[in-house]
Amino acid sequence: MVSSFVDEINKSATAVSSIGTLAKEEALVVAAKNGNEQAFEILVQRYRHRMVAVALRLTRVQEDAEDVTQQSFQKAFIHLHRFEGKSSFSTCLTRITVNEALMLLRKGRGRREISIDEERFEPKEAARLEIPDSDPGPETCYLRREEAEILSAAIETLTPGLRKAITLRDVGELST
Repeated sequence: MVSSFVDEINKSATAVSSIGTLAKEEALVVAAKNGNEQAFEILVQRYRHRMVAVALRLTRVQEDAEDVTQQSFQKAFIHLHRFEGKSSFSTCLTRITVNEALMLLRKGRGRREISIDEERFEPKEAARLEIPDSDPGPETCYLRREEAEILSAAIETLTPGLRKAITLRDVGELST
């Protein structure tokens, strides 16, 4: 009985605390909209770690996550005048961060530079990544060409009727 009463008090305290936080957030947003740079700095400090975590879940690279977070705060600052307050600022900021991370992923990682001196690219591992060439080598190409020339010369020595029959059967792959 007593523990359930304590739980209710804790829930009420948490609810009052979150309402207080939302009220502070709204006040900070209004102050930032009115040109108070310190208010926006407080918002950045309050949500920076959370936005980096959101971006890191999507990008999986710390540097990319930090870049995405910085771009998200820049967009939020630039378009702060359009924020209507229908949702909390943190919700809007999270959506911006997710969109920025997805845009980064869409651009692809083809531009990413990787040092060849890093340990993870040792020769034994690089050999596993090597894909063998399926094209025939120059020796094989030469042998095929030589066989074709010998076959053509041999076919030319045959009579026209026999030449036609062999050509249709072997080259044209027709039945006898």
